[in-house]
Amino acid sequence: MTGVGGFEAIVLAAGAGTRFGGGKLLAPYGDGVLLDGALRAAFSGPVRGVTVVTGSDPSRVGAVVMAHARQAGQYERLQIVHAVDHAEGMGASLRRAAAALPADTAGVFIFLGDMPRIPLSVLEPLAQAVRDGAPAAAATFGGKRGHPAVIGAAMISQLLTLTGDAGARALLQNLGDRLVLVEAPDDGVLFDVDQPADLKS
Repeated sequence: MTGVGGFEAIVLAAGAGTRFGGGKLLAPYGDGVLLDGALRAAFSGPVRGVTVVTGSDPSRVGAVVMAHARQAGQYERLQIVHAVDHAEGMGASLRRAAAALPADTAGVFIFLGDMPRIPLSVLEPLAQAVRDGAPAAAATFGGKRGHPAVIGAAMISQLLTLTGDAGARALLQNLGDRLVLVEAPDDGVLFDVDQPADLKS
């Protein structure tokens, strides 16, 4: 890969899943649990390492993450960090993850733990957009922006200043047409799980 260094991935897995009734990321889904989908996508991307941020249930979530990585033969690429201030929202998780990234990171994918159906074919085009000079890139489907997003090296320091629960949304919106949108093959870049009924989708 060209650029400052390699790409990295962040998987946000710190939320309590309050609207779900708790325990959302460890709810049964497919052949495993909900979080497996985001982990599978992250490890499948063109990245050197995957940083998973835990929060409300660090022991149980961490155990599932480590088991997934071992089973996939990806344990050496895994880093788990804990956001002690996770109750603040997504901003706290992103700050913690960004602080743990290697200094030469060329770009970072941001995956949400409750989005299990990310189409893998969108990952390389997102990275390529940043390699080609875009400050950031995001997946889109049907005219709606979704996940994952890739933040280029020049913007990673801005992740360290995020607050609240908006995540990187404001950073991407501020880019205007400098944000490269990559069309996904299906709505997996939009689908997330909020309620138990969503698990059947």
